[in-house]
Amino acid sequence: MAADNDLESEVFEITDFTTASEWERFVSRVEEVLSDWKLTESSVGKPEKGEYTSGTWGEESKDISFADFKFFITHFFLKQESKKDDGKDKPEEDALPSAMQDLLCMNNDFPPRAHCLVRWYGIREFVVISPGANCEAIISESKCNLLLSSVSISLANSGCQVPVFVQMQQKWRRIYAGECQGPGVRTDFEMVHLRKVPSQYNHLSGLLDIFKSKIGCNLLPLPPVGIAIRFTYILQDWAQHSWPQQPPDFDALLGGEVGGVEFGNLPFGACEEPISELHLATTWPHLTEGIVVDNDVYSDLDPLQAPHWSVRVRAAENPQCLLGDFLMEFFKLCCRKESMEDVLGRGLTEEDGKESNDLSSALSKLTEPAAPVPIAKLSVSSMVHSARKRIRRRRHIDESPLNNDVLNSILLYLFPDAAVEKDKTAPSSSSRTVEKDKSSDDNLFLQLKSAPADSLTHRLALCLCLVNYNHGGLPAVAHLWQEFVLELRYRWENNYLVYGLDGGPPDLRCCLLHQKFQMLNCCIERKRARDEARKEKDHKHPESSSAREVSPGKSWESWSDSDEEFFECLSDQGETEPPEGGKEGGRVKAEGRLHPYNNMTLLNSAELLYVPVTQEPAPMTEDQLEEQSEVLAKLGTSAEGTHLRARMQSACLLSDMESFKAANPGCVLEDFVRWYSPRDYVEEMAVDETGNTVLRGELSARMKIPGNMWVEAWETSRVTPARRQRRLFDDTKEAEKVLHYLALQKPADLARLLLPCLLHAALQKLKQEESIENMPSVRRSIQQAATQASKLLHPPSYDYNKLEDFINQLVAMETVITQARSLKTKFTVIEEDEKDSTTELERFVSSLLEEPEVVVVGGGQGAAGRIIHRLFINAQRAALLPPVDDDFGGEGKQSLGSRKVPDFPPPAGREVLLRSCVPRPAPYSKALPQRLFCVMMKDEFRLAGAFSSDTAFF
Repeated sequence: MAADNDLESEVFEITDFTTASEWERFVSRVEEVLSDWKLTESSVGKPEKGEYTSGTWGEESKDISFADFKFFITHFFLKQESKKDDGKDKPEEDALPSAMQDLLCMNNDFPPRAHCLVRWYGIREFVVISPGANCEAIISESKCNLLLSSVSISLANSGCQVPVFVQMQQKWRRIYAGECQGPGVRTDFEMVHLRKVPSQYNHLSGLLDIFKSKIGCNLLPLPPVGIAIRFTYILQDWAQHSWPQQPPDFDALLGGEVGGVEFGNLPFGACEEPISELHLATTWPHLTEGIVVDNDVYSDLDPLQAPHWSVRVRAAENPQCLLGDFLMEFFKLCCRKESMEDVLGRGLTEEDGKESNDLSSALSKLTEPAAPVPIAKLSVSSMVHSARKRIRRRRHIDESPLNNDVLNSILLYLFPDAAVEKDKTAPSSSSRTVEKDKSSDDNLFLQLKSAPADSLTHRLALCLCLVNYNHGGLPAVAHLWQEFVLELRYRWENNYLVYGLDGGPPDLRCCLLHQKFQMLNCCIERKRARDEARKEKDHKHPESSSAREVSPGKSWESWSDSDEEFFECLSDQGETEPPEGGKEGGRVKAEGRLHPYNNMTLLNSAELLYVPVTQEPAPMTEDQLEEQSEVLAKLGTSAEGTHLRARMQSACLLSDMESFKAANPGCVLEDFVRWYSPRDYVEEMAVDETGNTVLRGELSARMKIPGNMWVEAWETSRVTPARRQRRLFDDTKEAEKVLHYLALQKPADLARLLLPCLLHAALQKLKQEESIENMPSVRRSIQQAATQASKLLHPPSYDYNKLEDFINQLVAMETVITQARSLKTKFTVIEEDEKDSTTELERFVSSLLEEPEVVVVGGGQGAAGRIIHRLFINAQRAALLPPVDDDFGGEGKQSLGSRKVPDFPPPAGREVLLRSCVPRPAPYSKALPQRLFCVMMKDEFRLAGAFSSDTAFF
């Protein structure tokens, strides 16, 4: 029994060595990912020249773990068009992997836009294993070797021929080690990274020594080593070149010289140089050892003699741009909470003591039954203008937010007709239809729901934007708005039409503020027409006019401003029946006829049917329409609610019926329907009592429904011509509603109402500036921005985050246009014999902004190359030669003139690429590609080597 117990205890203590370890699971997971991405299939084909730059790079990534340590495994590859498999491109059994072939390919050296491993090794497909997010870097040498051995086993087990790299050390150092395996061959990718360049390796000869010692070839003669060299020079000093953007003349703006040109245009351009650096890369693409000398004593690498020049520009980070600053500052107003009273002060429009008593006494005088002075002198207008005088007197003591000269200039720009002496006939030309430029921008305001260009609303948006940025911010905006509203009230009280608005009712396609201005103009037009009709009537009947003037109750002019009587007749009595003088032989005299209607006659008489003079329907803004819709919807669907809704909607119908009755005495409802709604009068041929065929008509079925609103309205309507009816459109009430709406606007509300107009102006400005520079890419961006803006501005409530992003897009377009303008100014042809190169230089400048790197045609001897050379020379002289003093002696001048200044500064970066095909590790091994990429900069020295070896017998 004891033996059995010992056996059982030994069984439970047995360790199962067949269980996979964490390391084996990691290797298996890497193999699984490589298989999922189908990297075990070998690829063929040689990359075309420039394909690494013009092609599209793809990327896919997955998460893997080694125990509790997370990694990212990422597959980078160049997307290539799928070609038909005709059997000719099938790889041979012992062919080298495509990565090893890419090591020797010279079609894509120094690609300007690619992963760093692509630049260093020239490969088009690879896999990188890097530490996951929030994971520490792999610094330990043992951990690095463990990962590399895992990669080697995974490649061997899966048969993958794509190189796999492991990122080591800190991420900013960009140090990678990797491996690529093929049939009987292997390439090891190694890297060295130092802060300083060792003196013995600071030239080509030293780098060749490293390369030769690493490949360890004992063959004689030594296989040739291919060399490619690139030196990069950086130009940062633009002091010797003029800046194309002229700053705005703020002194002129403050000095009262502000005209329509200044206020009518948004500023544009950068306040600083938008191009921070110009990088010139001089390349010697195909060299061999012995052709060029570069050591610690002498160098043949003169940039002017380089066969290949290429240039890239580096833009300044977030340069300050005028248009973007103006837009962003105005956009910030939308988020302010203050009211006009909070900004300007609650005591600004009223004063203590005497002025309060004056106001109360004025109101009491307005309510007196008999006034010793004309009531017109005590109207709301006079009270407002007395308040304006008190405001100005108060601001004279306490300095106003906006300078008076600037304020007067702005008001004159907004209301240019104010410069002309106002009389009773001149204002008619002030509301002329704004002439529009016949261009593609005509309907942009409809797309954005803003206002027509050069309209009052458009100008107001520009002025408020300028005032907000240059003349005092929020207080100045509130001050200008208050003065603007007072000017509108003055025009309403004095029958002066508002300048810069299209005639007619409010255009619902425009923004709400523009509709309000149009509504006010409609009120002024109605009021002026009514007053002119009265004057004409008084001129024809002076007796009745003088009789009314001696009436003790009210003056004649007070009827237009009365809050109790809104119809045109002098009395509310006796309108149903005409006076005795209006009857001729028992017949009622017709009134308010316009013209006969299609030679029709009344059904019950032989009189012609006349079209009556009717009242125009009341214009409405979109907020009034919404309010009316809400009221009608709240009435519900009950019979009583439906009847009440129909009566509310039939006010215009009732007015037209009364006008029709006055113009056509003896008419019936059928006559009215024949004119107003012909479809509701059905005519058909019938046979009368005598057997003759006659044309008979009757009302349609819907008109015969019991309780029809048309029948009820016809029975209740009176015989009243339009001129004596109660007004459908009460211009006095509507004008006061508009002015009250405008006066209550907060600065934030005002900014929201004007934001579509300002963005409209900004897009127009961008189009204008782009047309000068002719940049197709920016033109497409502007078209897309206009479409995006129409979606952002139409909803009732704005998404401020999206609007801010949209403004940043406009700023980006402004920056690109400014960069193009700066480059065009720098690459301007000066010499007369170089005028033929203008087209070439324009193409060169446009390419600089659209492509990562642009080839300079002709190198240093081409048109662009000569300008670049001259820019470097000027920068060198400005940096190395002190300014020459006039008091400096002649010997000193000679010494300065004899000092030799190099045309180019020391290169900021030097890149050397060494390639060869050498048998390793033994002289009888297969000749395989070897590559060494060297980077030498001021604070960096990097060697990236790819060394292949034959593993068939090793």
